[in-house]
Amino acid sequence: MSARRRATQGSDTLDEITLGSSVRALAERGVVRRYRKGTVLIEEGDVSDTLYIVLSGHVRVYSSGERGREVTHGIYGAGEYVGEMSLDGGPRSASVVTTEASICAVVTRTTLQAYIGENPSFAFELLSKVIRRARAATLSAKQLALNDVYGRLVALFDELSVPQPDGSRLVEDRLTHQAAASRLGCSREMVSRLMKDLERGGYVAQRDGRISVLRQLPARW
Repeated sequence: MSARRRATQGSDTLDEITLGSSVRALAERGVVRRYRKGTVLIEEGDVSDTLYIVLSGHVRVYSSGERGREVTHGIYGAGEYVGEMSLDGGPRSASVVTTEASICAVVTRTTLQAYIGENPSFAFELLSKVIRRARAATLSAKQLALNDVYGRLVALFDELSVPQPDGSRLVEDRLTHQAAASRLGCSREMVSRLMKDLERGGYVAQRDGRISVLRQLPARW
């Protein structure tokens, strides 16, 4: 990953951005900044107290191993926020990078504490978010431990795809083989090999750069 790039501060308003009322109110207290694609917002192990609220674009949360292999924990878009795990003063538990040009509201711990003091219900919203992500991390760890790569790929398609009128399911995001490998904790070559086999079997196909699951995938491969 390239070195951290400096963000450019923007004068954007939140008027045209769809956010929940509580998240919007918090974002209005932060500093709105624009980031280029590939900007590292958070680095694993750093100590910081800032929360990033995504106003537009997408960010990827990931961890890196000693050999440079990355595991993606999630991709988040407008209305989501990242960085909440370090609000206890501990080191960052994962890295965050923009996957496209993005706009975020940067909120400090002091600002967040003042906001929660005035709006105690937001503390429960924040706690619920942390719990949901902890459950997702537990499920991911379980899948890594108990499923083979194919089983994890099927679970990923189930998570990301949406039903289509013709009975197929479409993965709406442009999921590259490398991105899938990062989510599954395996090599890109392994994903490419599985995808080629599934395409030959008539189970999946590419539609305008997106993956279409044409019929129910077999339990084992």
